[in-house]
Amino acid sequence: MNPHLAPVEVPDPAALGHVQRLCDVASPYAAGPDEDALFAAAMAEAHDWHAQRSPFFASLLQDRPEAPAPTVGSGVRTPLVPAEFFKRHEVLSVPREDVFLHLTSSGTSGQKSQMFFDEWTIRAAQRMVARIFDHYGWITPDQPVNYLLYSYEPAPSLKLGTSFTDNYLCDFAPARHTTHALRHTGSGHEFDVHGCIAALRRYADDDVPVRILGFPAFLHFTLERMAAAGLPPLELPQGSLVVLGGGWKGHADRQIGKAAFYAEITARLGIPRDRIRDTFGSVEHCVPYVECEEHRLHVPVWSRAAVRDTATLRPLPYGEPGFLHLVSPYITSVPAHSVVMGDLASLHPGGECGCPLPTDWFTVHGRAGVSRNRSCAVAAAELMKGMS
Repeated sequence: MNPHLAPVEVPDPAALGHVQRLCDVASPYAAGPDEDALFAAAMAEAHDWHAQRSPFFASLLQDRPEAPAPTVGSGVRTPLVPAEFFKRHEVLSVPREDVFLHLTSSGTSGQKSQMFFDEWTIRAAQRMVARIFDHYGWITPDQPVNYLLYSYEPAPSLKLGTSFTDNYLCDFAPARHTTHALRHTGSGHEFDVHGCIAALRRYADDDVPVRILGFPAFLHFTLERMAAAGLPPLELPQGSLVVLGGGWKGHADRQIGKAAFYAEITARLGIPRDRIRDTFGSVEHCVPYVECEEHRLHVPVWSRAAVRDTATLRPLPYGEPGFLHLVSPYITSVPAHSVVMGDLASLHPGGECGCPLPTDWFTVHGRAGVSRNRSCAVAAAELMKGMS
């Protein structure tokens, strides 16, 4: 068994029994009345947990209740905390000495989301990722792979969530060789496009699959540079996989449509479309959302999603764009179990996707407005300036 699939226990089994049961559900896309009832009970426990430990969250529960979102559960309280809140405030529901991991969402400058995780919270999130990878058959302990990571090369002071996640994803298949696109220079990071091209050409001649993880803009830029240099298309070994994350923030002017981008990957690297998947997640809400075979971001059993009007924050019906609202009781370290993201999205019922998964799915349409706050992807994109 992969160690990330191993059991993990909540901090207080008596107070968080339903949270434990919900996070122990092994089938990542289980759905039905039993799962809905368990989710509602787990959310009630999460509210009690945070209200007893966080004066900030206790005050939110005293406010006038927000309009309930049917897609979360008509009887489930979901006090609305903007993800931006965590860029300005450190709010913990555990003692500092219980902090197991501290991550930030921003890059080398700008405001940072200070997120703190106790051991249960980060292990539970990692187990969610492992179960989704296991669902798709992407845990291959007997099959080494070569990795090309479009993320930050680790450095002693680096606490970025994207770097942590991409390096964690390397645990699902043993590494023969690893290449980082954003190389640590001692004083920062630089995008090494030539190193990426050299790695792809070398990996194409190897006899093991390649896994490409990280920011999509950097992969696109690499493929553009290969084409501009007149390099012939590559045929990466069978079983190769692309798992993207982080979006195109900071490079919207160079972003291409998903279908065109996936076709570019297939044409330049020989990876079939069903082995190319985008993801969504954030340091404020670590539940993983991974595209299905039809490239829809389905909501896993451990969370619920809603979309809220940008003016009134009232829940919107399926298909209408608004702020993405993500809810999960898994987190015990910080009252971030009901977070309104800065992303505009639309939610759709599971039946509108052609895959077998029954859960709702959402489409991200972009960021809402313009903010002075920078994400990992924005900071990373700045490294690409002058690389045209």
